[in-house]
Amino acid sequence: MTTLIAFIITIGILVTIHEYGHFQVARWCNVKVLRFSIGFGKPLWKKTFGKDNTEFVLAAIPLGGFVKMLDERELKSERESAIDNGQYTEQSVYSEAELKRAFNRQNVWKRIAIVLAGPVANLLLAILLYWILLMQGVTGMRPIIGEVEVNSLAASAGFKSGEVIQKVAGTPVKTWTDARWILLEQSLESKSVEVETLNDMNDLNARILSFDGIDSDPEIDILKKVGLNMIKPILPPILGEILPDSAAQKSNFQANDKILSIDNVKVTDWESVVSKVKANPNQSLQFKVARAQEILTIAVIPEQMTENGKKIGRLGASVKIDQSILDKLLIEVQYSPLEAFQKAIFKTWDTAIFSLKMLGRMLTGEVSIKGISGPVTIATFAGESANLGLTTFLSFLALVSISIGVLNLLPIPVLDGGHLMYYIVEIFKGSPVSDQTMLAGQKIGFVLLGLLMTIAIFNDFNRLITG
Repeated sequence: MTTLIAFIITIGILVTIHEYGHFQVARWCNVKVLRFSIGFGKPLWKKTFGKDNTEFVLAAIPLGGFVKMLDERELKSERESAIDNGQYTEQSVYSEAELKRAFNRQNVWKRIAIVLAGPVANLLLAILLYWILLMQGVTGMRPIIGEVEVNSLAASAGFKSGEVIQKVAGTPVKTWTDARWILLEQSLESKSVEVETLNDMNDLNARILSFDGIDSDPEIDILKKVGLNMIKPILPPILGEILPDSAAQKSNFQANDKILSIDNVKVTDWESVVSKVKANPNQSLQFKVARAQEILTIAVIPEQMTENGKKIGRLGASVKIDQSILDKLLIEVQYSPLEAFQKAIFKTWDTAIFSLKMLGRMLTGEVSIKGISGPVTIATFAGESANLGLTTFLSFLALVSISIGVLNLLPIPVLDGGHLMYYIVEIFKGSPVSDQTMLAGQKIGFVLLGLLMTIAIFNDFNRLITG
């Protein structure tokens, strides 16, 4: 239910912002707007507002929306279709004053502004969200290197566990998110990157990290590709929160229970507990725990779950983490309003350019098309981000808003970018593109869009099946 609600909220906000961009600029350009629809299909609610009696509609299929403007070409098409079906009647006649406000009668620069307004609105929303998040402060993991995988690119470059990343490609980084993002960008642009690290002795090291042999699978974290891992602190096996209706609650575990052994094998850290539980789904395990001044033996059967296509056990309890450990691992990054606004613009721009580069590399076969996601994946991440809190959800919302803005700018007929392409041709040609050309382009656009959606949905279900 959380996933469904989060998905509807995500799509609702992003579509409304996108269509409102078209709507508002159309009004500024004195174009008559006939309908503003959120969703497709059968209207669930509709009402007219304003001096133009614009019809505002909430429709049944919440996967998009549209703004219908007065356009003589559409009027002609509707009239011809009605005549062919024998249903034509003179229902509404627009005056010459109203026809002057038709979209098709506007100069090319106004049409370009109206078409661009939707994607630009999505990008402006991302800037606003990032601005708010950066001002209020974002908590992240300090870029402390944990295990360096043997025979990896990172090991070849000389990275050591415990080092703290200071700069990547000359850009200072404060969190693992910063480091990961710059590494990902650099992997698309160059064969290697300079990374500065600081060790326990405060020695600054400049290491050249090669990207040689890195595959093009966008679903694999760049850190895993180069062999870097975030540091995992050794946590004592003490229980924190006990989830309702979990195996831990049913077996009467309590918060602050310290696990001493499992099946008579001593455990000294939380990682050992997790490994043992995961390896024994639906198998009875004997836990010896210390509670206050007592030593108890508790039998528990880990609940069976599926993770990455494998069956694993789950206890349903989190580890208790000392605040001093969190203080060493986490950092809160906060900026002034002006600095946050500048960084929000740069972050939105960088993400948009990166998305275009990825799409370009997918077209050339350099990057796998497995990175294309559809509504199921968006819904899944919407639900997960909502469960992680408002800050994570807003960050997710900004990212998807950028993706929608970039997607709509692609030069595919039926998308905003396709119309923009026609208007650019019109500027150089000196006259509008012919109706026949636009009709042919529309057919091609629907085929391309259908192909894109097919790939996205296939990837969605492939992820569900394979985990």
